[in-house]
Amino acid sequence: MSVAYRWCNSPVASASVEIASVLSTAQLVEALSAFHRALEAHRESINRLNVYPVPDGDTGTNMALTVGSVLEELEGVDLNDRSAICSAISHGSLMGARGNSGVILSQILRGISVCLSRSENIDGAALATALTEASFAADGAVMKPVEGTILTVVRESARGARETEADATPLQVIEKALAEGQVALERTPEQLQVLREAGVVDAGGAGFLLLLHGILHVLDGRELPAAPEQVELPIAAWATSLGDESSQLRYEVMYLLYVPDEAVEGFKKVWAGLGDSIVVVGGDGLWNCHIHTDDIGAAIEAGIGVGRPQQIRVTDLAEEVMEERWVREATADGNSADFPPPDPVRCAVVAVSPAPGISRIFHSLGVQELIVGGQTMNPSVAELLEAVERVPADEVVVLPNNSNIVAAAHSIDEQSEKRVVVVPTNSVPEGFASLLGYDPESDAASNAESMADIAQGVVVGEVTSAVRATTTSVGEVSTGDWVGLDRSGVRSIAETPAAAATALLDELVDQEHEILTVIVGEGVRDAETRAVTEWIAENLPSIEVEIHQGGQSHYPYLFGVE
Repeated sequence: MSVAYRWCNSPVASASVEIASVLSTAQLVEALSAFHRALEAHRESINRLNVYPVPDGDTGTNMALTVGSVLEELEGVDLNDRSAICSAISHGSLMGARGNSGVILSQILRGISVCLSRSENIDGAALATALTEASFAADGAVMKPVEGTILTVVRESARGARETEADATPLQVIEKALAEGQVALERTPEQLQVLREAGVVDAGGAGFLLLLHGILHVLDGRELPAAPEQVELPIAAWATSLGDESSQLRYEVMYLLYVPDEAVEGFKKVWAGLGDSIVVVGGDGLWNCHIHTDDIGAAIEAGIGVGRPQQIRVTDLAEEVMEERWVREATADGNSADFPPPDPVRCAVVAVSPAPGISRIFHSLGVQELIVGGQTMNPSVAELLEAVERVPADEVVVLPNNSNIVAAAHSIDEQSEKRVVVVPTNSVPEGFASLLGYDPESDAASNAESMADIAQGVVVGEVTSAVRATTTSVGEVSTGDWVGLDRSGVRSIAETPAAAATALLDELVDQEHEILTVIVGEGVRDAETRAVTEWIAENLPSIEVEIHQGGQSHYPYLFGVE
């Protein structure tokens, strides 16, 4: 049985608002702003629905970032100049599209804006036509359209809009579009097996319907829908839902391509032989291109062959999927389920952890509450706040342990009645080290000061596999090479994790250092770790070594040197 994505409230119109026969250009901009606010509010809920084409939990994030780019493009544009406003919407959505869902959403917004720029007034008929053209544009952008996705929801919303009376108001058109879109969304699991097995509706379709809610918010003053408090997912089904419908390719490649329009069809044919989830949108010499592939180099070279790729982004989908799976499972089981309830203290610590083994270490060092998360799955402000409220203490120190989470952590203090102080740790080793300065009977401010001093003194490093070829200050990196990194970037390149680790340590550690913490990742062979420890014993005989099994994905070794 699928999870129908329903809103927490049933928004109704404000009785004091006069229903207009047209939507002004300024109201169009206001509707996009409302759409963005709704996406931000629903971001994590939509991310949790995301299992197709890749279960990497980023659909809500990518849609929000795409609309955020549109709003940036609209800054300073004359609200009375509809042509300029529509042009800004089209350009901003193209330039800022993120991920598969963001690129499709950009084409929907471009289809709407192009149509409305030609309309004398934005009345009901114009909105119905705009939704229809948006549907055509989105379908045309995807090389292999799949039913049961955002494409289906947009098409059914457009059909509902067209079926209203010829003189229908914008309100009537959008209400009918939303009703039909909601029905289509709830039917997506019947059309797409991966959704049915995971027990969810389509994430992109759920996000698109928030655009219609945004327009209704502007038209009659009704409240934007609140996000569900929690989207419950049947984890076992989700974990086995990666069948033929889901992309099994490892990398997501995206770039802007400056290319003559007549060359795009040939380019798309080349890409068709390199991967799937292909979306190519744009025009007038500028195109936003998205593909899932195992051959990063060929995907980029195809663009070089016809034009000029810029802003190239490569994402390791395998890493995102594995982390998202662990987050879902840990969230379902309760991240601290294996730990006894903490005793009341004056000041508690809440820490973000990317793996079960690391969670156990944090708990052993005195952390009272743990939140699952990491580089590709940042916990929301709400999740951080809930963890803070759960601990039996009036004062709390938060360890984000990732640079992407620090800003969210800093917003907690003003939302909680507790005293909350953030130690801005950017890595797990920094978090571990900082706990040497933690005193549960001291106040949060004093703890944060001593913990931050220790964290800042830690030299951190990590070993991972390169997802693309690049040039670095220490040499050429090929895809699949093992690289050692510190805060400044790549410091070592090697053919094995152990060789990359020892070369990195040779750069990081000197005779003044006393303690080396080694956090071993998932699937690392004992022989590899033995090679690392033997090198340490021979070359750094005076340093004290602590080895922990962290279980983190894609990072065979994390290092902290104090």
